[in-house]
Amino acid sequence: MIVVRSVSELRRLVSEARHRSERVGLVPTMGAFHEGHVSLMRRAGQECGFVVVSLFVNPAQFNDAGDLARYPRDEAHDASLAEGAGVHVLYAPPVSVVYPDGFTTTVEVRGLSTPLEGVVRGTEHFRGVTTVVAKLFNMVQPDHAFFGQKDAQQALIIRRMVADLDIPVRIEICATVREPDGLAMSSRNALLDAEARARAPVLSRALFAASSLIARGETSASTALDAGRRLLADAGVDTEYFDVVSTVTLTSLERVSGEVLIVIAARVGNVRLIDNVLVHLGENAR
Repeated sequence: MIVVRSVSELRRLVSEARHRSERVGLVPTMGAFHEGHVSLMRRAGQECGFVVVSLFVNPAQFNDAGDLARYPRDEAHDASLAEGAGVHVLYAPPVSVVYPDGFTTTVEVRGLSTPLEGVVRGTEHFRGVTTVVAKLFNMVQPDHAFFGQKDAQQALIIRRMVADLDIPVRIEICATVREPDGLAMSSRNALLDAEARARAPVLSRALFAASSLIARGETSASTALDAGRRLLADAGVDTEYFDVVSTVTLTSLERVSGEVLIVIAARVGNVRLIDNVLVHLGENAR
């Protein structure tokens, strides 16, 4: 595996792979790798002959300078995991390469950026996400790009951006990887103290309590959510949002029909966590 910092070196390696007729896969990340990231890398390796993983803690998507400063970073550990997963290039540019002096352009997907995370973090959060992902797509020009279902709103926004801007990349959304107790794997989990880590799995338990009712045919979103709310209350966890939403528009639903997304965000201790599950009325969640 090769670690590169510059766009020119990255493009040279990608060009060589294309001359070998290899399909190029990209896994965009902010580092602090865990098994969820590794699963994306392995999936990319199954579908593409040449895998690029980007490692860039994107300042443009943080609305809290303290949150940016606390975000876990360990490039040496990340590089070891990426190499073990069969990654060919770890692209870890400095901020000055991604946002050079005089940079003023942004990419925004309106509508989908407004609810949920947009309410809590502001629409500028997703403006930062879409801008950096658009840049990465231009830098790498991948055939496939791989994202996790845990960041469901982000994935939906990226798909909309790709469709709207005719970017020739196939977006692959991969299943959320969970700890044995159900907690969705996240780089932020490393910031949880022992007490918060013990309480954090209640987020997934709440999601699956609600989804199990829908899977059994419950059509009232409020009734389904009440099952999860009781678990959250018992654990002393207050949510920023806990809702059943459309998988297309992310709008809140009162009645369940077809496939829906159950979403949650909460602070456990001083760490903000998000999670979600997809469920189809009368079928098991995933």
